[in-house]
Amino acid sequence: QVQLVESGGGLVQAGGSLRLSCAASGGTLRSYAVAWFRQAPGKEREAVAGIGWSGSNTYYADSVKGRFTISKNNAVYLQMNSLKPEDTALYYCAANRGAIAAIAPNNAYDFWGQGTQVTVSS
Repeated sequence: QVQLVESGGGLVQAGGSLRLSCAASGGTLRSYAVAWFRQAPGKEREAVAGIGWSGSNTYYADSVKGRFTISKNNAVYLQMNSLKPEDTALYYCAANRGAIAAIAPNNAYDFWGQGTQVTVSS
């Protein structure tokens, strides 16, 4: 069983940056495909970025392309630049062991974290 722990959220002004981290408690995410999701109040959860287990395949939602970068080693990171108020949400990471694809079909992941809040003020 993998326990995912997110960190790095906070309050930032529009145009600012944050770096989110997703770590496996007591272990490593090197063998896992990991995706970042977000959910704002009253909105559906959406996948914003994903990376396959090898790091070769990545996915970005259109709304974050060119602003967010996902990377991985023992943990998985989401570098978020040029943040906008519409990026405000609870950000979750999710993982599947050994998956090649950057994003799982139907967002089917075996392991989910509890989330870290990102708030972008205008």
